[in-house]
Amino acid sequence: MTTTSDPTAPGILADDLQHAVRLSLAALRGAASATTAAEWQRPAGGLTWSCWETVEHLADDLFAYAAQLGLDAPALGTEVPFLWERRREGGPANVTYADPKAGTAGLLQVLESCGALLTAVVRTVPADRRAYHCFGLSDAEGFAAMGIVETLVHTHDIATGLGVPFHPPAGLCGQVLTRLFPGAPTDTDRWATLLWATGRGELPARERLTSWRWFAAPRAEGEAVTDLTV
Repeated sequence: MTTTSDPTAPGILADDLQHAVRLSLAALRGAASATTAAEWQRPAGGLTWSCWETVEHLADDLFAYAAQLGLDAPALGTEVPFLWERRREGGPANVTYADPKAGTAGLLQVLESCGALLTAVVRTVPADRRAYHCFGLSDAEGFAAMGIVETLVHTHDIATGLGVPFHPPAGLCGQVLTRLFPGAPTDTDRWATLLWATGRGELPARERLTSWRWFAAPRAEGEAVTDLTV
């Protein structure tokens, strides 16, 4: 079945992104108070990165989105040329890293700061601003939605690795599914569907995704979608 994004659906705001980051921080700070530093070196869910590395990756995603969208004349065919480096083979390639000496409290402060940067940029850039993402040119709403997805699913990864619960509200999950995953089913649990759409879970009568993508283009400019795989 071919579907397209619903242009009449409520838009995603900077406040929604801020809410997602605060949900993540609440869950992860709660976990930090009940875990040791060594436990943050466990794998984050099904990832090969540690919980610590996954927080760094999430923070770096939010930072990079802010940097990409914040230019007065953003590049439309490439990313801002920061130097991306891996601290170990197989680890995430980041621009930003947390100082290990600051502990998990410092790590989560880095996440909060990068989330605040993207929230501020989304809140202030003009509506017609477009910037590059590998899954399509996007606007402020799209970068907010991408930031929310990154925040929710990577918090899930980290929470799974630490053995703590994380279950974001259905409404927030539904907003980003509508904006970024227009081919996703609409009659299933929203959080379970977002995990399925990002290759992290299963849905009844549907195969688990082994590759996936989202569609970053603004809804009015989006293409018809038949497949969520890369």
